[in-house]
Amino acid sequence: MAAATTPGHKWNFGAGPAMIPRPVLERAQAEFLNYQSTGLSLMELSHRSQPYEDLNNKAQAQLRQLLKVPDNYKIVFMQGGGHTQFAAVVYNLIAWRHHQNGTKGDWREIPVDYVVTGSWSAKAAEEAKRLGANVRVVCDAKKTLGAYTGIPAESTWATSDPQEPLRQADAAAGQKPAYLYYCDNETVNGVEFPYVPSLHDPSVPLVCDMSSNILSRPVDVSKFGIIYAGAQKNIGPAGVSVVIIREDLLQTSELKDGLQPVPLMMDYKTMVKNNSLYNTPPMFAIYVSSLVFEWLLDASAQRVQDGDASIYPHSTFVGVEAAQARNERKAAKLYKALEDSRFCRIVVQDKAARSKMNIPFRISATPKGDSNTVADKKKDEEMETAFVAQAEAKGLLQLAGHRSVGGIRASIYNAMTEEGVDVLIAYLKEFENQY
Repeated sequence: MAAATTPGHKWNFGAGPAMIPRPVLERAQAEFLNYQSTGLSLMELSHRSQPYEDLNNKAQAQLRQLLKVPDNYKIVFMQGGGHTQFAAVVYNLIAWRHHQNGTKGDWREIPVDYVVTGSWSAKAAEEAKRLGANVRVVCDAKKTLGAYTGIPAESTWATSDPQEPLRQADAAAGQKPAYLYYCDNETVNGVEFPYVPSLHDPSVPLVCDMSSNILSRPVDVSKFGIIYAGAQKNIGPAGVSVVIIREDLLQTSELKDGLQPVPLMMDYKTMVKNNSLYNTPPMFAIYVSSLVFEWLLDASAQRVQDGDASIYPHSTFVGVEAAQARNERKAAKLYKALEDSRFCRIVVQDKAARSKMNIPFRISATPKGDSNTVADKKKDEEMETAFVAQAEAKGLLQLAGHRSVGGIRASIYNAMTEEGVDVLIAYLKEFENQY
């Protein structure tokens, strides 16, 4: 367990903007009025100044180190969150595939394939449709499972077998999709991929939204064409997104190429060419993100976060490897407490697909195993409302589920200590004892 905190401490279980490590906040506070002895706050510095250029390059290098990003990938910081990237991916990779096709044919006929396993991947597919793309949903978990409660076997996806009609039709037309998209961790629904999809055509770039689980576990970047992540969940403040893109996919387009131009603020090639400095970037958000990267790479900071040095006696156990071990412990104990509870019901039925970052559950007034009592939805909702209200009074904040689904959701990102999870589990038991 982590070291005890001061009385009155607040525990932030919000899904995003989310908890930021306290040492990072304290460092930002200390440097706020005088960054790097410039006599100015970072928020006052020119983005063309040497101190900011150094920070920009440092943040890229830190992230490259944390995720072991290969040399043939570029890292850029872009304004906006995941919603912005929904559109950026469409513009950039359709442009890339159109040029791969020799700028021949109608770009609207180029397929873009989506795996829909929750609210965010559904929104991404809808945005692509709105932009006129030829969207194909090759897996729809809601249709297959009845709800977003797991991930259908990859072998059942329409892109997984070369003999399937979809891939046969593409081959007959001499056409390939611009990309295959999926969301690694569905923040609303609590569904997380335990693997990287691999059965699709390997020449089709794999695009992944890792907004809510980036840096929570190691990832083989070489398996992806593009990885993007909004910062406000597991990296830093809202306002900036990280994009990791394979160099050969960088392709801009103009009207003369026979398709919509890529808006310059969404143009990956322009952003790479200008080292994320095409315009004034979200400097403070990038600065705090860099502090989070530094915190993850700091062995002593990770020992403090663990709270028990005996768990990780090796001083070099840092970064995403340290985060992964800690996240697995936190998630395991919270899921165990929910399974043991009389009233709490875990939403995600597929245990292999249960998120280690976002854990949604419902509270029912009907105890588990009681087949004689008719469920009372109104009473259930009253219990959930009481649970959230009492939790807030005890300093456990932002536990209400997403407005689209209701219920309860505990988000336990990298910054959440095991002590915070232990406090939540103790409260779960205390609340249950009232009934």
